[in-house]
Amino acid sequence: MQTAGQIPASDVRRPADTMQTRPLSPALGAEIMGVDLSEPISDELFAKIQDCWHQHLVVLFRDQHLSEDDQVRFAERFGKLAMSHTRRFTTANPAVMLISNIRQDGKPIGALPDGEMQFHSDQCYQEIPAKGSMLYAIEVPSNGGDTLFANAYKAYETLPEDIKRRLDGRKAMHAYDYDVAGTKRGTLIKEGVPHYAHPAVRTHPATGRQALYVNRLMTVAIEGLPEAESDELLNFLFAHQENPDFIYAHKWRPNDLLLWDNRCVLHARTDFSSDERRLLRRVTVLGERPM
Repeated sequence: MQTAGQIPASDVRRPADTMQTRPLSPALGAEIMGVDLSEPISDELFAKIQDCWHQHLVVLFRDQHLSEDDQVRFAERFGKLAMSHTRRFTTANPAVMLISNIRQDGKPIGALPDGEMQFHSDQCYQEIPAKGSMLYAIEVPSNGGDTLFANAYKAYETLPEDIKRRLDGRKAMHAYDYDVAGTKRGTLIKEGVPHYAHPAVRTHPATGRQALYVNRLMTVAIEGLPEAESDELLNFLFAHQENPDFIYAHKWRPNDLLLWDNRCVLHARTDFSSDERRLLRRVTVLGERPM
């Protein structure tokens, strides 16, 4: 989306050799330095950023001073953006959603306001899940509210061979029902609850690598298995993919921008005090049907 007076990204000649990277953890993640996202970036620089994203799964840009338009402009380089159908937590731009526990007249101004959240992949319950999620920090608590990222490539690659065989060709059912999915599994899904089945192991369209595509928050069953066997297998998979060796824990600072790849990364949130304010802006990049 180009606004009046904005310089097209293809006309920018900012050199790509200013970009530097450093790993965030042995598990996944890289910090990208030497890039100012408040200005349009060249195609050459974007290609380097995208390659880094595909290689490291999560990329971090610190000390970015971004307007909503800046964040949206950068996110659009990765693909079409999701637009909110309910404007309750969006801003003037329907592609921007607020994530916040700040309340006005007793009501949160943003989604997902309080507490911890179990590992999940954004929009896995839809036919076309999210490709990428981009979160920009404005206010963060002094303790907690960290985001944990788990490497789904490593989770699959380190599975025992017999488990890989059991998953071969299977689909997992995901449901958007936070009150039930994390505590009661099975194929009985309440009427009106969004749900969809995707391959339990998906292949990344850009890297060709396979990733374990189930999660504790929203996966309710492995299709084609008896309920007890499905539950047993899922519990094993959840514990396996949440191995600390596969995880990077991000401690937020104001003006951090994080982009993660939902096709090969799970994320979770740690608890934080309700007495402290937390305000972030999220933009979601649409993806493709998992294969």
